[in-house]
Amino acid sequence: MKSKILFITLSFFSILNICTTAQQKIEQWNRLELTLNHPFTGNGYKDVHLEATFTGPDTSYVVSGFYDGNNTFKIRFMPQKIGTWKYTTTSNVAELSNQKGKFECIKASANNHGIIHVSDTYNFKYADGKQYYPFGTTAYVWTHMGKELQEITLNSLKNSGFNKLRMCVFPKNYDLVKEEPEIYPFAIKEISKDANNNEIKVWNFDQFNPEFFRRLEKRIDDLNQLGIEADLILFHPYDKGRWGFDSMPSDVNIRYIKYLTARISSFRNVWWSLANEWDYVKSKSHADWDLIAQTVVKSDPYRHLCSIHGATATYYEYWKPEFTHVSVQDESPVQSSGAAAMLRNVYHKPILCDEVGYEGNLKARWGRYSPEEMTHLIWNGVIGGAYVTHGECYMNKDATDTIFWAKGGEFKGTSWKRIAFLRKIVEECPAPLSLADVGRDNITASAGAGYYIIYFGKQMNDSWLFNLPAKNGSFSKLKAGTRFKVDIIDTWDMTIQSCPLIFETAAENDYRLFDKNLKKVRIPLKPYIALRITEVK
Repeated sequence: MKSKILFITLSFFSILNICTTAQQKIEQWNRLELTLNHPFTGNGYKDVHLEATFTGPDTSYVVSGFYDGNNTFKIRFMPQKIGTWKYTTTSNVAELSNQKGKFECIKASANNHGIIHVSDTYNFKYADGKQYYPFGTTAYVWTHMGKELQEITLNSLKNSGFNKLRMCVFPKNYDLVKEEPEIYPFAIKEISKDANNNEIKVWNFDQFNPEFFRRLEKRIDDLNQLGIEADLILFHPYDKGRWGFDSMPSDVNIRYIKYLTARISSFRNVWWSLANEWDYVKSKSHADWDLIAQTVVKSDPYRHLCSIHGATATYYEYWKPEFTHVSVQDESPVQSSGAAAMLRNVYHKPILCDEVGYEGNLKARWGRYSPEEMTHLIWNGVIGGAYVTHGECYMNKDATDTIFWAKGGEFKGTSWKRIAFLRKIVEECPAPLSLADVGRDNITASAGAGYYIIYFGKQMNDSWLFNLPAKNGSFSKLKAGTRFKVDIIDTWDMTIQSCPLIFETAAENDYRLFDKNLKKVRIPLKPYIALRITEVK
C-alpha cells in the first residue's frame, strides 16, 4: 500500500440533490458523506475495514464505510438529532484511521419528516411525529430497465398518490420480464458460451460494481423527492440460473448485505424486505434467512423497517425481533375487514398485505383482478386496520409489454386513482383506523372518539338505519346523546356527499346505539359505498 491520503471531503445530501458547504451544516435526517481518497493496491471490498463513530447530543452511532472504487472510500451518516456532531474514523489501514471532523445538524425543512418507525403497535410515524399510512404499489425491476422508461415510471409515480414502492435490488428472469440489464452488481470474471451459444457470465464475487449501486441510489433519491418509500427486496427466486444471484454462497450473501447497508442505510426512505417469496429460494434454508435478518438489522445503525415476504399464505415467524412489521402474500386477510383485524391480533405488529393479487388481464389468477376488486380489497384491509399494496399487470400484446408490476412505465388501469382518493380520506382521519368492535362488527372502523368509517363493500342498500357499536376499540365507549353528521362516500366514483340530517344516539341496546328517532341515511343503490360519521360538537 502507498501511504498518503490525497484528500478528504464532506458532502451533504439534501432531499433534492447533493451539495457541498464550507459551513458544514446538514439537515436532520439528511445524509452526510465523508470521502477519503487513498491510493490502494489491495481489494478494497474485502481487505479494508473502515468505520466512523459519530457522537452527537446524548447519543453516538458506529457507521460502516465502504469502498466506492478508484481508490475512494466513503462513510455516510444520517444524523437523528439537532446539534453539533463529531466523528472519528477507525480502519485497519493506518492512513484511513483517526480522521476527525465535525458538523452542525440543523432543523429539517418542511418536507423532511425523517425516517419511518412503528407507532402504537400497528401503525407508522415519521421521526418528526407525522403519521404515515403506506399506500404502495409494485414495480419490481424498474431500475433495471432503460433510462427513458425509468423516467416515465417516476413521472407516473409522481402523479399517482402512492407513497411506497416495492422494488428489487437484483434483476428478474421471469416470463413477463426477460430484459438483460445494462449493468450488474458484481464485476465479471469471464464470459463463456453454453451449448446454445448463450452467454454465461462468471462473477467475481470479491469485487462489487460501484456504478450499479450508484444508479440504484440515484433512483432511491428520486423516490425520496416524490415522498415515496423504497421497499427494497434484497433477494428473490426469479433468477433460475441465468445470473445466479439467488444461489450465491452464504459468505457472499453476508458481504453483499453489509456492502448494501453501508451504502444506503443513511437514505431515510429505505425499507428492508429480505425477500420476495423467500420459500421459493431453494438455495437458502430457514437458518440462512434468520442469519440474513440478523445481519441486516445489525448492519443498519438506524433500524429501518424490516420484514420478509413469502409465497401465498406462507408466513414467517414475524414475532421475531428483527421484523418490524408483517409482509405477506395472501388474499384471505382482505376478503373481509375482520380477517385483517384477526391478523393484527396474532402478531401485534403492523400488517402489510404486500401481495393480494393485481389488477390486470393476465391468464394467471393473481394478475387478473378487476379494478373494482383491487380497490375493494384495499378498502377491506384499511377498515380492518391493515395496509394493502397495489399492483397492475395489463398485457396488451405479449410478454414484451411494459407491465407496470414488473417494469414500471405508465399505469394502464384505474384502481390507482381510487387508492389515491382513499389515501386522502385516511389522512384526514384524526388517528389510524381499526375495527371499533373486533369480532362483532366487520364494517365499522374507528379513528378515535367521535370518528367512524363504515364500508359496505359489495352490499347494495338504498338506506341505512343509523347505528354504531357501543365499543370503540381502545377508546371510551360511545354514549347516548352524542350527535353525528354523515358523509356518503362513493369509493368508485370518488365523490363525497353530505347527508342533510343530524343524528343523536339513544341509550345502548344490545351493544349498539341507534339514532333516538331511528333515522335512516339514504344511500345510492350500488356497491362500494362508505359512510364517514363524525361527531357534531
